[in-house]
Amino acid sequence: MKILGLSCSPRSGGNTDILLDEMLRSAQDNLCQVEKLPIAQLNIHPCSHCDHCLEAGSCYINDDMQLLYPKMLDTDCLILASPIYFMAHCAQAKALIDRCQVFWARRYVHKERLTKPAGPTRRGIFISVGATHGSKVFAGAKITMKWFFDALEMEYWDNLLFEGIDTKGAIAKHPTAISQARQLGQKLAQLK
Repeated sequence: MKILGLSCSPRSGGNTDILLDEMLRSAQDNLCQVEKLPIAQLNIHPCSHCDHCLEAGSCYINDDMQLLYPKMLDTDCLILASPIYFMAHCAQAKALIDRCQVFWARRYVHKERLTKPAGPTRRGIFISVGATHGSKVFAGAKITMKWFFDALEMEYWDNLLFEGIDTKGAIAKHPTAISQARQLGQKLAQLK
């Protein structure tokens, strides 16, 4: 199983990074092929809403998304890890998500399949940490993830979400977060 982890936090080694690393390590220990990409270090421009993807089925912006597009289609599982800022994804994650309008256009305007019809179910996982407490901390981000994974022809399979975590590295002190990340990686690997 191929797993692509997209680390979107601008803070390298932060809480979402730690969770993503633990999950990927667990999956790799269970014989999955994993790749982690630091999105904040890539050159990704925001969507310009030019409608080129609606007309041509491709994005005209020549940046690092052109390298990401095939990787996103060639994975069995995509894990997007982003902290919550002001009740939404961080800017780096949102720029990447918005640029995936090209997949939505290919599926729903051009009526193309992104993957082989007989292929295995592709899965999406959302990892997030927010400093705020409350029942709606992740509500908006989860709706976005639902439609993001749909555009990629993926099942929104699971979440790993923790509220009330802010300081860099604080997730390591959470009583169950690290073990939950490892268990989710193991559970994913068992789907092979």
